[in-house]
Amino acid sequence: MDGIQTVIKAQKGSREAFSELVRAHESYLYAVAKGLMRSEPDIRDAMQESILLAYQSIENLRQPAYFRTWLIRILINECRRICKQNNRTVPIEPKEMDVRISSGMESDLELLDLLDGLENDLKEVIVLYYVNDMSVKEVSEILNLSQSNVKSKLHRARLKLSVLLKQTEPREVSVQ
Repeated sequence: MDGIQTVIKAQKGSREAFSELVRAHESYLYAVAKGLMRSEPDIRDAMQESILLAYQSIENLRQPAYFRTWLIRILINECRRICKQNNRTVPIEPKEMDVRISSGMESDLELLDLLDGLENDLKEVIVLYYVNDMSVKEVSEILNLSQSNVKSKLHRARLKLSVLLKQTEPREVSVQ
């Protein structure tokens, strides 16, 4: 069945159509949540709540073609809510990063520490752009930002990661 037709059926109340949509996007949702949160129970909670919220309000979706964008936006808001509730920052998993900034790093844990040095809004952009391989346009739609704002945040995140990386580089000590 065509994706848009499935969304339209789900909007008309078809549980089977909604289940099909969830199955089609489940791994993608997991990747986004995993990129924003460390705790497996929090990831599952965020996904579950997002799916429930989407089911309850799918009739409010104006453009069926943007179902995935709409669903990811719900998920990101739910991740933010859970992190705020748990009073945590939003970390991302470095294993999934396709950014080659870890040239001299000993482990993924060091990269994770670097990424934890970013503000949450910069992490969200990095996760969506690099981990989930989204275009600037897609990121802007999901986060409800302009494309130039997304580009600016990506630039600021790269600069900050570069500074953080230089701060963690081992210094050579000469003993005389």
